[in-house]
Amino acid sequence: MKKLAAEGIPVAVTCRVLQLARQPYYRWPADPVTVGEETEAYRANALFDAHRDDPEFGYRFLLDEAREAGETMAERTAWRICSSNQWWSVFGKPRRGKNGRPGPPVHDDPVRRNFHADAPNRLWLSDITEHWTGEGKLYLCAVKDVFSNRIIGYSIDSRMKSRLAVTAVNNAVARRGDVAGCVLHTDRGSQFRSRRFVHALNRHRMAGSMGRVGAAGDNAAMESFFSLLQRNVLDRQRWDTREQLRIAIVTWIERTYHRRRRQARLGRLTPIEFETITTPAARQAA
Repeated sequence: MKKLAAEGIPVAVTCRVLQLARQPYYRWPADPVTVGEETEAYRANALFDAHRDDPEFGYRFLLDEAREAGETMAERTAWRICSSNQWWSVFGKPRRGKNGRPGPPVHDDPVRRNFHADAPNRLWLSDITEHWTGEGKLYLCAVKDVFSNRIIGYSIDSRMKSRLAVTAVNNAVARRGDVAGCVLHTDRGSQFRSRRFVHALNRHRMAGSMGRVGAAGDNAAMESFFSLLQRNVLDRQRWDTREQLRIAIVTWIERTYHRRRRQARLGRLTPIEFETITTPAARQAA
């Protein structure tokens, strides 16, 4: 319109032809982006970051994450922004044949079911399990060192977010120290494909590995631990609160699994005994 005005065509004529009001046009050069539009953009950015980190979240959970990031808004506003941008939970989408499969892996699979390591911190496994309590679900993300089958890190929370997996890895690194070059094998869950989790691996100079879709054997060594946990803790009784179950899980891992449960693959030793005998540094970590 500025070019047309420079050529001698009045703005009023151009607006009439384009069916535009003149007043909004004259306001726009002085303030091209309104305060409301800028606020909307910041809110959309916060919702998008939360959706990218945790694709399984619906707009209500995305709203919680945006509020934690400092962008407050009404629930209806969050729904409108998510709806206009089609940021829906992956669990809320209708499945159409094989199109409902998990997203592509962010890592290759160098492990290829060869769950063997000749030293600590060479190959780790991780996965997430869940169990109902009277207060709702409780989620556990555990990290196991294939060398000794020891659970070197874990995280327990009431929500299955990418933070659950990142915390478990950070706990394992804090216990083990320098883990540069270690391979961490997982499935293709959204928590392990999230930006936060990938950044955590890069920060610790670790390498990621992911199994195939629908191939439980690709992480069978981790599933065997969860099977033991299911039989020995989760299914033993009804859990009224999340805190009761959390204490039971931690007690079984640290007291029974690590120090009392002997394993044939370890020469009838417990994970703590095996590490103490085979690696001098493990005496301090135990």
